Amino acid sequence: MPASPEASTRPVRVWDLPTRLFHWSLALCVVGSIVSAKIGGNLMDWHMRLGYAAFTLLLFRILWGLVGGRWSRFASFLYSPQALIRYLRGKPLPGEHFEVGHSPLGALSVFGLLAVLVAQVGTGLFADDEIATTGPLIRFVSGATSSLLTGYHKHWGQWIIYGLVALHVLAILFYVFKRGKPLVRPMLVGDKQLAAEVPASRDGAGPRLLALILLLACAGLVAWLIALGAQPGL
Repeated sequence: MPASPEASTRPVRVWDLPTRLFHWSLALCVVGSIVSAKIGGNLMDWHMRLGYAAFTLLLFRILWGLVGGRWSRFASFLYSPQALIRYLRGKPLPGEHFEVGHSPLGALSVFGLLAVLVAQVGTGLFADDEIATTGPLIRFVSGATSSLLTGYHKHWGQWIIYGLVALHVLAILFYVFKRGKPLVRPMLVGDKQLAAEVPASRDGAGPRLLALILLLACAGLVAWLIALGAQPGL
């Protein structure tokens, strides 16, 4: 009697704990940054703090994309145009695990969001709202450059983020309701029910300790940059 599909699958650790914590922490930072900027006033201090936190998280994710768990590494979802076409046609090659981590379309969304958020945080370091808040590195650029970066930060960058986040949410809803593939739960618990031969991500004490060290190093770098802007005479 042939085995049922359920019998040939097992829970596979796809998203390691550092990746999951990064994902939800960054989401909170983005939402908090938007809300605090819209309200303004005293909450601009929190807007800056959340921006620094997002900066730290983004630096960490770049490093974790190189040394993290198997499915968190950029190499696992850096697809060629040909792979994207095979995915859209539903004809993957043997060994192409499009259903495990980020699919080719999901990978485009991830890289796009990371790039746009890096640009948003980077421009914020040099921005000036012409009221009471300036980026910590504003004195390293001219007034014209600061004005240009501020314009992007307050207008184009903001709307691009809205658009990409909306697409991200719509894609999740599509996969959940049209294809019956829950994407949120694996990002909460880490596991997906997959074929037994699918390799799992490393997620033990060693990788988690490495992630903590990298996060602290990124936080130290961000703190140094902030302090650099505050030093007189530079």
